[in-house]
Amino acid sequence: MCGLTGMLCFEPRSNIANQVSKMNSLLAHRGPDDEGVWHEENIGLGHRRLSILDLSNSGAQPMHSKCGRYVLVFNGEVYNHLDLRIQLENNNSSLYWQGQSDTETMLVAIQELGLDKALRLIKGMFAIALWDRFEKRLSLARDRMGEKPLYWGWAGKDFIFGSEIKALRAHPDCSNAIDRESLSLY
Repeated sequence: MCGLTGMLCFEPRSNIANQVSKMNSLLAHRGPDDEGVWHEENIGLGHRRLSILDLSNSGAQPMHSKCGRYVLVFNGEVYNHLDLRIQLENNNSSLYWQGQSDTETMLVAIQELGLDKALRLIKGMFAIALWDRFEKRLSLARDRMGEKPLYWGWAGKDFIFGSEIKALRAHPDCSNAIDRESLSLY
């Protein structure tokens, strides 16, 4: 199943890693095999792992691209990841793989082809959060059918996201108020 969390802060904060860890801990049932938290400056990413394709540490997340530009957390499965590996190797014969995970395949595809093209080629069910360390840009994406959950919103001046709403509610500035007007429209 897996789960992801994170936050992007628009004002300086010293406790990003702690906050993402709290959010991440509420998703323990989604990924009992491993957990990871990464942060720098104003961004933090968290992941809970249910190991399926690659049981080794080479599938651990948050995962960093070999070029150092991207950091990815991923929930889901890339059905065509072995075919994508062959295609990527045909385009760049100097590629080497650290493991067998579809997360690594997705990250290498993003590194080699760019996010938009990689997402068009990927077949599967997924939700991702990708931090571009060079452009300082956060990208959130889901599969075409929206099968994997991805919630996001504002908590004060922090942009927060996660695989479940309860992870967002762990942020101290997350409002739990119900918008009655929106509810009536639903």
